[in-house]
Amino acid sequence: MLAFALSLSSLVSAATPLHNVRGFLPDLNFTLEGVGGKTVTQDAFKNKAVLMFFGYASCPDVCPTTLAQLAQVMQKLGPDAKRVSIVFISVDPHRDTPEKLQAYVNAFDKNAVGLTGSEQQIADVARRYRVAYQIEKPSTADANDYVVAHGRGVYVFDQKGRARLLASDANSIQALTDGVLSVLANARN
Repeated sequence: MLAFALSLSSLVSAATPLHNVRGFLPDLNFTLEGVGGKTVTQDAFKNKAVLMFFGYASCPDVCPTTLAQLAQVMQKLGPDAKRVSIVFISVDPHRDTPEKLQAYVNAFDKNAVGLTGSEQQIADVARRYRVAYQIEKPSTADANDYVVAHGRGVYVFDQKGRARLLASDANSIQALTDGVLSVLANARN
């Protein structure tokens, strides 16, 4: 345990965008909808580390950039990538169908999972992990012409579903890769 704390404290410093959230955020827990109307819970990711990100498929900037960075992390993980899943949770349940989300995340990583749900389900999961988002009013007469303001944090859970790290910005691909490797190596603690 001490070795884990020391390795994590050296990894998570003011110089990196990673923050140790062990004990501050709840374990992985959700019930959402995946492709084909299939109910997906945290149990689908047993024995895998999870990189969870909240966004939406129509996002013009933050989401495609972050998903591209997470795909780079998966590549850098090499063989360890099979022990990790990217979970993309939509904060735009009005436009994001499970099929649309899955096609979107597949463009970045074929093993990523796109999930959505009712407004209430999304709000519950977002509240659980302290994710702020706001659906803006349409900018034209088209009711679907709107943006969703949201954060860019990536939550890292270990193979037992325990919250371990929060990457406030995925720009540091190497730091995030190192953080995921540390979580994989220390999941037993």
